[in-house]
Amino acid sequence: MGLTRQKHAKKNMGFYKHNFHFRQPFQVLLDGTFCQAALRNKIQIREQLPGYLDGATQLCTTRCVLKELESLGKALYGAKLIAQRSQVRNCSHHKAPVSGSACLLSMIEEGNPHHFFIATQDQDLANKVKKKAGVPLLFIIQNTMVLDKPSPKSLAFVQKLQTNQLVPEHQKQSIVQLKEKEGLARQEGEKRRKRKRVGGPNPLSCLKKKKKKTQEGQEPSAEKKKRRKRKRNR
Repeated sequence: MGLTRQKHAKKNMGFYKHNFHFRQPFQVLLDGTFCQAALRNKIQIREQLPGYLDGATQLCTTRCVLKELESLGKALYGAKLIAQRSQVRNCSHHKAPVSGSACLLSMIEEGNPHHFFIATQDQDLANKVKKKAGVPLLFIIQNTMVLDKPSPKSLAFVQKLQTNQLVPEHQKQSIVQLKEKEGLARQEGEKRRKRKRVGGPNPLSCLKKKKKKTQEGQEPSAEKKKRRKRKRNR
């Protein structure tokens, strides 16, 4: 099971390295729930995580997470000690601290520019992280750390990016022009079909028939005039 887990982690790390440019040292933002789970399951995060992610790591947290752990008292004293040993990353809540989950979400806004990992046991926070592209998610199952597979949001982002890269800009414009032409052609075709559906005789054919009748009617009158002239001459 250990080898399989390591293979999955290596595959998932390759995805983030190649598509979202994650580089060592990997910055892992810890919340109180992850620290508490690590303590309960006797996991040495600092020692085990670099081997699992196959690269140097920096354990990080925020002031809001530390404030939250302090407010929860003795029950989470051990988790607070683990978080205090991590590097503190500046957040935008200096004057008015927010919950740990809200703070971590604010740290990965605007496309996760600092390439943070989120390490949490909070299912609600995990679901919100999955709705953002390019944010690796770490959690603990029993006594092992697990790097979650890329979310559908991340996969869709990469697929769209690859499609745009494969099609040059001038080809995109020509495709749009062709689509516009096809739309116009369809409109013309629909108009023609509407004309065909209209019943009744062709007006042009009616005009031709009238001309023939008038010509035929003119011929006997001309002959009559000629006969009258002959009679007068006689």
